[in-house]
Amino acid sequence: MKISYDPETVALCIKLIEGKHECRTVRLNEEIALNIGPDEKLVGIEILDATEVLGKDRVPDVTIENIPLAAAL
Repeated sequence: MKISYDPETVALCIKLIEGKHECRTVRLNEEIALNIGPDEKLVGIEILDATEVLGKDRVPDVTIENIPLAAAL
């Protein structure tokens, strides 16, 4: 999994599956979109206007729970 922030577009991207994928986009609202790949797998999440959605000058804490190390790789 990779989480990245683009300050130019003010977008936060959470990529759940690495590599290139043909995806379709499902918009939950104006700011949040899901990237759905082959076999209907969730490939990524995009948050536009991230400073508004998450709060300005605030990076949320990331907590990973109950995931065995082998599954996370």
